[in-house]
Order: sequence, then C-alpha cells, then structure tokens
Amino acid sequence: MRIANAPCSWGTLEFDGLDGEQIAYGQMLDELAETGYAGTELGNWGYMPTDAAALRAELGRRKISMRGAFVPVALSREEELGSGIRRALRTARLLADVGEPADPPVLVLADENARNPVRAANAGRITPAMGLSEAHWSSVAKGANSLAAAVRKETGLATVFHHHCAGFVETPAEIRRFLELTDPGLVNLVFDTGHYAYGAGDCTAVVGALDEFFDRIDYVHFKDCHAGVADEAGRKGWDYFTAVGSGLFCELGQGGIDFPAVVSFLRSHGYDGWVVVEQDVLPGMGSPRQSASRNRAYLRGLGL
Repeated sequence: MRIANAPCSWGTLEFDGLDGEQIAYGQMLDELAETGYAGTELGNWGYMPTDAAALRAELGRRKISMRGAFVPVALSREEELGSGIRRALRTARLLADVGEPADPPVLVLADENARNPVRAANAGRITPAMGLSEAHWSSVAKGANSLAAAVRKETGLATVFHHHCAGFVETPAEIRRFLELTDPGLVNLVFDTGHYAYGAGDCTAVVGALDEFFDRIDYVHFKDCHAGVADEAGRKGWDYFTAVGSGLFCELGQGGIDFPAVVSFLRSHGYDGWVVVEQDVLPGMGSPRQSASRNRAYLRGLGL
C-alpha cells in the first residue's frame, strides 16, 4: 500500500461559501511532500494548475504522484447529468495527462453533497424517509454508469464512487443500493473509513463493511471519526458543517476507528492500491502540516 494525502486535509473542500483563508496549493504540496506522502489528489478544479504541463512540473519537482480528483455531480437530477459529464471529462483529461500510465489516477465521483438541506442538516442520522425514490435511484445509477463509461472511453481512466455524508449515498443501506444498481465493470467504490463510520452511526462497523464491499473497493480513504463528537452532534442536532468544524474527522488514531484492524484486513485480502489520508477540516481550521505529519507517523507505526 502506498500513502497519499489530499487538499481537504489543508482546508480545501468542495463546498461553496465556506469562510476562512485557503492555503495556497504550493504550500500545501510542499507540506504534503515534506511530511512523507507520495501522492495527492487534485482538489477543487482551479485550486492547482489546470494546464497539464504546469501541473506536471509542480508534481515532478516534489516527486509526488497524482492519484485522483473528486468530482461532485447531482446524479439524482437527470437534467444536470450532461453538465456533470462535461465537468468529469474535463477533470479526467487533466488527470490522464499528468498521471503515470503504469499507475493511473482515478476519477472520484460523488453525489453533489450538502446541496439538499435535509441531508446536510441530518448527516450522521439519516432515516429511510430522507432517502431517494426508486425513480431517483434509477437516475443515480444511470448517471453514474454513463459518466464512468464516458470517462473510460475518452481517457481510459477508471471511475470510483465516493459515499459521502450529507449526500444521497451515505448510509450502509444506500451504499448497498448504489452498488446493486451500478455496473461493476464501469464504476466501483472508494471506501472512506470516516464517512462510513459517521453515516453508519458506528465507528466499530468499518471492518465489517470492508469485508462486505471488498469486491467493489478499488481505492481507500483513511479518515478517523471522533465518536464523542459524533454523539454530541446527534444529541444537539448539528448539521454536517458544525460537526466537521467541531472536530468530527480527527487525526488518525484519535477517534473510534480501529485502524490496526483496518490495515490488517487490507493486507490479508491483498489490497495493494493507494491509501489516501483525509482529515477534512474547514478553511483556517487546525494546523494541517502538523496533523499531516502526525498522521503519517501514525501510519508508519502500523507498518505503512
């Protein structure tokens, strides 16, 4: 397993309207490399250079590999699929141009998270009544398959889907439904430990979920989830952003996820792909370089 990190650990998230000063991509890449990571994700379109030659130069002088890019698309809205595919293809072309042919990056597809106010307000405690209708599930599956097929045809890259809190594919049941309806030859899963734990309401459920979904997992995000913050969010009815801003996704080893068991499972099942550390923080929150360093040291302690 090879270890990367991502711009979200430096406060660069995909959501509009977040307050706080954004850390420049050059500083973020310097700190990512200096703290011992071998790869990065792209971040929001325009955060890093979108000219392939310029981006290759930035990555090359730091000896960092481009691993993927997060592209949110409102898959349940058929009228928005065309624009979503165009954005995905734009991103995939850049990834293909800067990636390594022997170890290509992936297009990380997700629902357009936090767009629906009910889902954003109730992340971590979603009920079936807050879910999609059958017609909308059909749109999600059709959209994901179509987008992944277009990305593969034009760029040769694979698409992985990111289950994500505050989106329409958050809970274990919703992840199962998504996988049942989508084509494993086109789109598989990026398994995010922290989002799964919060969406399931149980930090201890992660290894069982890895076992259940392993045949569809092509990519892994390591994110911890602070059980105390999750419990407080439930008691006080916090929305997703309040929970994140209160330290929901803490440094690795400081939350409720059993990462030694996670690493043991992945090793025993032959996973040899990339692990991307993500410690989602809001802009201006925390000390990203120090957290990245401690997270890397923690994983070294697990033999990674």
